[in-house]
Amino acid sequence: MVEIRPFKAIRYTEKAGDMKNLITQPYDKIDSEMQNKYYKASEYNYCRLILPIEEDRYEIAKERLNKWINEGILKKDEDAGLYVYFQEFEVLGERYIRKGFISAVKLHPYEENVVLPHEKTHKGPKIDRLNMLRATLKNLEMGFMLYSDPKKETIKIFEELAKTNPMVDVIDEYGVRNKVWKLKDPEKIKRVQEVLKPEQIVIADGHHRYETAVTFRDELREKHKDWTEDDAFNFRMTLLVPVEDEGLVVLPSHRVLLKHSISDAHIDEIKKYFDTKDLNAKEVKEFLKENRDKITFVMYDGNRYLGMILNDIKAVNKFLNPEYSDEYKKLDVVILRDVVFEGIMNAKGLKIHEDIDYIRWLDDAIQWVDEGKAKVAFLLNATKPEQVLKIAKNHEKMPEKSTDFYPKMVSGITMMDITPGEKLPK
Repeated sequence: MVEIRPFKAIRYTEKAGDMKNLITQPYDKIDSEMQNKYYKASEYNYCRLILPIEEDRYEIAKERLNKWINEGILKKDEDAGLYVYFQEFEVLGERYIRKGFISAVKLHPYEENVVLPHEKTHKGPKIDRLNMLRATLKNLEMGFMLYSDPKKETIKIFEELAKTNPMVDVIDEYGVRNKVWKLKDPEKIKRVQEVLKPEQIVIADGHHRYETAVTFRDELREKHKDWTEDDAFNFRMTLLVPVEDEGLVVLPSHRVLLKHSISDAHIDEIKKYFDTKDLNAKEVKEFLKENRDKITFVMYDGNRYLGMILNDIKAVNKFLNPEYSDEYKKLDVVILRDVVFEGIMNAKGLKIHEDIDYIRWLDDAIQWVDEGKAKVAFLLNATKPEQVLKIAKNHEKMPEKSTDFYPKMVSGITMMDITPGEKLPK
C-alpha cells in the first residue's frame, strides 16, 4: 500500500531575493564550474546547502541552514499541503509540460514490494548523502517516482489548480520554466491519496538516495524508540509523476565503447540476426524515429553508420537469460547488451568510465568517436515510460542507464523537515 502525506515545506522567503538566483540543478549534476557560478549568484543560493564549497561541508550546511531559518531567509509553511509542480520545457524541437506533485512518501525497503527500483545501479558512494542527512535532518532535495493513473484523475486536479497564480514561477539556466502551486483542499488531497494507495510506485531517478533515506530511517528508529508511523523521518520528499502524463519525457542514453572496437567479423555476425542498412549522417535520426517500435540501433565507428533492426527475437534467445520476461526481451538496451556487446563482441563486465560511457545527446556520442575518445558508438531510441513501470512490477531491473528522464527537477523549491519529533498529518 502506497502512503503519501501532505507536509509543511520549508521554502525561501522574499528576504532571500530573486528565485532565479537561488535555485540549482541537483547536487550530483553540479560540477566545480557550476558550483562557483551558483556561489556568485547569491549568498543564499541553494548550492551552499546541498554542495558547500567549504571543506567541512556537512557542518557548514547544518550551520548555514539553521542561520537562514533563524534569519527568516527560509521559513516552514504554517499548514501542510501537496505541492503541484509543473515543468515547461523544449527538447528535440518539441514543447512539453511535465505535471506532477511533491509529497511525503512512506519509505519501504524494496523487499516490501511497494516502492520498486527499475534499473541496476553502479555501486556509488552513499555515505556522502547519508552524512548530509545526519547533519541537517532535512530532505534537501526531492526524489522522483512514477505511478499509474489511467483515468488521469490526479492530472485533472493538478490542471484545475494550475489555472490559478503559482507561488513559484522561475526559469532555470536550461530554459525550463518551473511552476509550483500548493494543494490544501483536504478532499482533493484525499482523492490523490486514494488513486495512489492500491498502486506500486517506481523510482524514476535517485535509487542511491532512496536507499540512503531508508538506511537513515532505520538509524533514527533505533535511536528514538518512541517513534510512531507519523514521524516525518519515515517518509521522503518526492516528486510523483503519472506515466500517463504526456509531458513525461525519457531521453535515450547512447552507448559509447571506450576500448572495444567493432570488426568486420562482428558485422558479419550481426547481419545473421539484424536487418542492416548503411546510412549517411543525415539519415540517422529519421531511421531511429521510423523504427521506434522495433528493436533498433545505429552503429557508428568513425567510418560508417550502420542501421540495425532485429529481425527475429527467437533467433537471439540463445544469448538471453531464459528467466527474462517477454517485456524484458523487448528492451533495446537488453538486446544491445546481451546480444551485441556480450554475445557477438565478447564485451562483458563493462565498467562505466573505463569501458563504456553513456551520452545523452546523439551528436555528442558521434563526436566522442570522431575525437577518438571512444572506439564505437551505438545510438538508440529512448525507453518508453510504460516499459519502465511494467519491468519494475515484474521485479526485473533494467541495465544501467536505461533511462534519462528529462528535465531534472530544480533544487531549492521545497525542503522537508525530518527532525525526530516532526509529525506529518494524515
